[in-house]
Amino acid sequence: MTAKGDLRCRECGREYPKSARYVCEDCFGPLEVHYAYDRIREELTRERIAARAPSMWRYSELLPLDGPPSVGASVGFTPLVRANRLGRHLGVRELWVKTDHASFPSLSFKDRVVSVAISKAREFGMEIVGCASTGNLANAVASLAASAGMTAFILIPSDLEIGKVLGTAVFGANLVGIAGTYDDVNRLCAEIAGRYGWGIVNVNLRPYYAEGSKSFGFEIAEQLGWRTPDHVVSPMAGGSLVTKIAKSFREFAKVGLIEERPVAFHGAQGDGCAPIVEAVRAGRDVIRPVKTPRTIAKSLAIGNPADGYYASRTILDSGGFAAAPTDEEIVAGIRLLAQTEGIFTETAGGVTVGAYLRLLEEGRIGKDGSTVLCITGQGLKTLEPLQAALPPPPVLGTKLEDFSTWLEKDKPEKEKP
Repeated sequence: MTAKGDLRCRECGREYPKSARYVCEDCFGPLEVHYAYDRIREELTRERIAARAPSMWRYSELLPLDGPPSVGASVGFTPLVRANRLGRHLGVRELWVKTDHASFPSLSFKDRVVSVAISKAREFGMEIVGCASTGNLANAVASLAASAGMTAFILIPSDLEIGKVLGTAVFGANLVGIAGTYDDVNRLCAEIAGRYGWGIVNVNLRPYYAEGSKSFGFEIAEQLGWRTPDHVVSPMAGGSLVTKIAKSFREFAKVGLIEERPVAFHGAQGDGCAPIVEAVRAGRDVIRPVKTPRTIAKSLAIGNPADGYYASRTILDSGGFAAAPTDEEIVAGIRLLAQTEGIFTETAGGVTVGAYLRLLEEGRIGKDGSTVLCITGQGLKTLEPLQAALPPPPVLGTKLEDFSTWLEKDKPEKEKP
């Protein structure tokens, strides 16, 4: 095995050279990138990382490229915010928010995985890339493909939020709506990858694509002062992110950058499409697909999650748990985070906050430990769910007396949560 980048089946262990493949030929298990950790341990130090540019590529030894990235060189290193006001409101001692709603260039954590996948496609000599997406991935592929001058074909369910549709179309990608669920779109993309040999980032490039999510966890550990939190609450669509954050902590420990310690991982999905949450709460790792998702959290609405088994296993093995807030709780979570911390997240972030509130109430997460909430997308992308929840502003006359009369009569609240 080379220092990094070779593939290994997660089930039977068969190894494969670097290539655009994602399924084991022997057992049909998923393939994953592996690394020569002993060699990396000799090369990678905290001091070397700290001297590098503030991007996800400061951890390049633990990412699967053979050279520097050809796209997305500035992606990553988003702020980890100490959520003091939200913590006080909930009576929690140490609460943090990882803010990938501020990610460059498309305002979601998908910029991380796509910068890896498209750079790897370039290394493989591919000229056309694409994806199946519920929104954020479409934005990231369209944006980064445009910056690389590559042709992109992006397939989405036809009922996505308009902000995510326009946020993809503006980059000039070949955008195609499919009259079906995400699972239908994903199956079609797998067939397209097989027929045309294009680099479909979450299909034949998936082993490399998924590695980009580790940078989310690497940054958490570094930004906490080279330590891990007691709890991580992550939204789940396909289920990969929670597994890769766990992998990032294990890898940092393997190469000597942090001390290995227990971390409880918790998953969040919207009620109406929560196959992984349902499995976790039943204490099993068998995923029962959801045929017809019904949730405002469309970016998480994957009925048959590719990494569902591994996400469930990661959560259960860590001593974590999972929750699926209702649409109303999702909107309340969006508003609570905005009004306490000034962070505007999309519905997936509302799912994270809503699930966290449930897990606190159930006693699954204690108030004395440290917790990181994973916020993965920008609220401006999903404005529709807030339209009915937020009242329109009052319309006043132009005189000071008009304002003073309104101020005295309605007494708008001066304190927030």
